[in-house]
Amino acid sequence: MFPIGQAQPAFEDVREIAVLRGGGLGDLLFAMPAIDALAAAYPEARITLLGTPMAAALLADRPSSIDAVEVLPVVPGVREVAGQESDPAEVDAFTARLHGRFDLAVQVHGGGRNSNPFLLRLGARHTVGTATEDAEVLERWVRYVYYQHEVLRALEVAGLAGAAPVVLDPVVHVSDDERAAAVARIEDAIGAPLAGRRVVAVHPGATDPRRRWPEERFAAVAAARMAQGDVVIVVGDESDREAAITIARSATDIAGPDSPGQIVDLAGVLGLGELPGTLAIADVMVADDSGPRHLAVAVGTRTVGIFWFGNVVNAAPFDRGRHRVEMSFTTHCPVCGVDVTQVGWTAERCEHDPSFVAEVGVEVVLADVADLLATAPDHAAAVSAAARATRGG
Repeated sequence: MFPIGQAQPAFEDVREIAVLRGGGLGDLLFAMPAIDALAAAYPEARITLLGTPMAAALLADRPSSIDAVEVLPVVPGVREVAGQESDPAEVDAFTARLHGRFDLAVQVHGGGRNSNPFLLRLGARHTVGTATEDAEVLERWVRYVYYQHEVLRALEVAGLAGAAPVVLDPVVHVSDDERAAAVARIEDAIGAPLAGRRVVAVHPGATDPRRRWPEERFAAVAAARMAQGDVVIVVGDESDREAAITIARSATDIAGPDSPGQIVDLAGVLGLGELPGTLAIADVMVADDSGPRHLAVAVGTRTVGIFWFGNVVNAAPFDRGRHRVEMSFTTHCPVCGVDVTQVGWTAERCEHDPSFVAEVGVEVVLADVADLLATAPDHAAAVSAAARATRGG
């Protein structure tokens, strides 16, 4: 593929590359195509991700273009942890330990106001990244403009280092053993084999509450798929537990005691390392604009995403053969009426957290699910059979 944006020649004699990307699960996944591009352009180089414990947990013992993860200290605007303040001594020790190690340092973490000064402290021979109007610039840089797809933004930065895209979607590899373990977990939960049954994953969470579809809509989708005999699995972390419990109970009540399908609540149960295998055995996932939905894309699962239209620009999947997007066109806060399209680092955010995607209806989501299931291979049944063979069943 051709580079995206104002591509520059590759740097010479690059053996060590650092990529700075903190944030959440989705943030990491958005950066992975750029990291793959860097790995292809510099095949002899070792790539170190400057990231979070979440990144280390996801990538542990998993093939990828990332050779190592250095967990970032708490730094305002780079890595922030609720209730934890930055320790200057810890930051100094981190940057001193890595100072001079890297031939190339790549910033794909926001607009550079905080991340560029931090990156420059590493003393890399070459630096590339983004910059807002008030940010310190790197050796090669491109202007940070909020409304741009995050994958393409990171690829544009990689292009500054002479790295052309090799993929557009992030790829997270899942082993047969991971799939088998996921199937065994669900079969144990439902007390029956998965062979011949569809699996629909649901994730009701999002970091920003305004991106969350109402719980009763997820419950209605789950109940409708249970009526078709599907197994519905609800995933998420501890912050999603309350919503998951509500959805599971409501879906069970709506479907009734004679429903041929079942629902399994795994929110807060699965560790991040177990989530890829679980999503990989799902035939389709229904979710908000969230990290687990982006992970489903990365493991090859089809998705139906409920998006606020502004986030479609920055985060929606690229294709429609495997992924569907239902959009809400909310332009003003339903509570106070402020314009919510002016987002980014300069925009003032009102104090209200209503759902911006509540106008998306259940029927359109169900139609998307049905169409994706009609065109998807019956891979969950095949994985179930393979899992039983692995266990000697």
